[in-house]
Amino acid sequence: MIAIGSDHGGYALKQELMAHLDKRGLAYRDYGTYSEASCDYPVYAKAVAQAVASGECERGILICGTGIGVSITANKVPGIRAAVCGDCFTAKATREHNDANVLCMGARVVGAGLALMIADTFLDTAFSNDERHIRRISMIE
Repeated sequence: MIAIGSDHGGYALKQELMAHLDKRGLAYRDYGTYSEASCDYPVYAKAVAQAVASGECERGILICGTGIGVSITANKVPGIRAAVCGDCFTAKATREHNDANVLCMGARVVGAGLALMIADTFLDTAFSNDERHIRRISMIE
């Protein structure tokens, strides 16, 4: 299960991502927001991060204007490794090397086409399980 959330700035892109996840047959839970009305991104970032940290969801996707606000918020939740990605290389590397469990994107930074490719890369890439990466992640925690 994938947890997905956004603020008003990421709402439209979140709708496109959910349609894409539907086409792929991937289960997700939408943690809001549910419109383009102005709202506070920490509410939705915390909800997604807590769902991933608790094990309710395996991974999360968060979207705001830049991806930065939601990533800062999500990374405050113990056990979360949220990464802002604006390209497929970063999405692949953060999964392989950091075992990132929450993808953050900026709707004002990446277009829908690229966002879908980034999300696919993030969701389809496994953690490498290399000893050096395991050691580094444990140093973070």
